[in-house]
Amino acid sequence: MSPSLSIDPFLEDAAELQFKADMADMSAGGVADGQLAIDVSQTPEEVIIVATMAGTEPGDISLHIHGDLLTIRGVRVSALPADAKYLYQECYWGKFSRTLVLPMEVQGEQARAEYKYGVLTIRAPKKRRDSEIPIEVVAE
Repeated sequence: MSPSLSIDPFLEDAAELQFKADMADMSAGGVADGQLAIDVSQTPEEVIIVATMAGTEPGDISLHIHGDLLTIRGVRVSALPADAKYLYQECYWGKFSRTLVLPMEVQGEQARAEYKYGVLTIRAPKKRRDSEIPIEVVAE
């Protein structure tokens, strides 16, 4: 059975604040979090987000959804010994994050996530909107 992850409500402007903090860290000579590659698809009922994150423990992943905004954060840990010297390195190890605007609003409180074999799959039901807007007729 694969681990199930919790999805916390995303609070107001946290992504914007984190972006500003990352930019300040970079301008001070630090390193911003690594990016995460994702796929986004949809069915008539839900939005599906898939991200590969080999080397990440389920407890090191945090997810936040608010409206149409999703943030994924985590840490990848290398399996190599600390004293190993790289001859060639393409994999990113360390903290990563990704904030994206989904193609429509979703019901974040009903979203669910699964992490299996290094692949994170998030399924979020689409928020339904009434196509009819009631109009009240007022007599003069």
